[in-house]
Amino acid sequence: MTDGLTRNVALSVALLALVTAGCDSRQKGVSTEAKPAMEVAAKVNGTELPAAQVEQVAKRLGNPDADVPAAARLQAARSLVDLEVAAQKAVTDKLDQDPEVVQALDIARRQVLAEAYMNRKLGKSVEPSEAEVTAYYDQHPELFAKRKIYRLQELSIKAGPEKQEAIRAQLAASKTLNDFAAWLQRENLPVKVGEGVKAAEQLPLELLPKLAQMPNGQALVVNSPDGLLVIVLADSKLQPATLEQAKPAIARLLQNQTRQNAAKAELDALKAHAKIEYLGKFAEAGKQAPPPAAGGTRPVDSAAPPANDDPASKAATENK
Repeated sequence: MTDGLTRNVALSVALLALVTAGCDSRQKGVSTEAKPAMEVAAKVNGTELPAAQVEQVAKRLGNPDADVPAAARLQAARSLVDLEVAAQKAVTDKLDQDPEVVQALDIARRQVLAEAYMNRKLGKSVEPSEAEVTAYYDQHPELFAKRKIYRLQELSIKAGPEKQEAIRAQLAASKTLNDFAAWLQRENLPVKVGEGVKAAEQLPLELLPKLAQMPNGQALVVNSPDGLLVIVLADSKLQPATLEQAKPAIARLLQNQTRQNAAKAELDALKAHAKIEYLGKFAEAGKQAPPPAAGGTRPVDSAAPPANDDPASKAATENK
């Protein structure tokens, strides 16, 4: 899920940085003859694409610590050629002088440098111990030993802050979700209905314990960017995962958490010794912001009582 998005973003940044380097060399008239001999993967209109760049991009597509498969190298080479063809045309059309492009290249350079620093500072990820993996498994039964597959119905309600308390109160007071849906219609509140099946690991971790304890037909309301999201537990099915099955995923998760915590600590230390000023309309950014909730939602304590005769389905149908 997020891993695929992260890899795509990282690849885009890496490729953009490579283009930046190529543009800088051409603009500054740096001669390749003065550089040590290097293996060349391809040439585009005489411009050489080093094999080292292909290797770097290929590693970003897979596991940085593993050997790069030949197929990944070939795909990375094709990607670099495609990018170089378009980049050369962009330079010909003087797009490298466009203010927005200059800003984008500057941001990419900054991001690559920051990533390179963190990678060098933190080194390779440390494998968690068997005890740490087992402890995580035991601490999260809703993810493993008591893992469930959930069929959820969602009512996305567009509402301003002044309406949200009334919506929560009405949800808690409604005897059935049909009553709640009828109230939403009377209040002319825009509602979008969705339904889907999600495994426990696909749900926000802070929301999962509540869902795991809820009976079928009960509803939970959480904040959303445009208003409120009512999540109805239509059905759930127990599908546990053993410790042996979960070990690889837990190990990766703990590795990522450890690395993220170390990166945050290092960044906090760097910021503590830096002079940072937010100016003008950005002054508010200098104030400590609360951490974003996983999945973009923050659980609240409002919940409707269990409904009869699967009114969640009826409510969803009546609001379509």
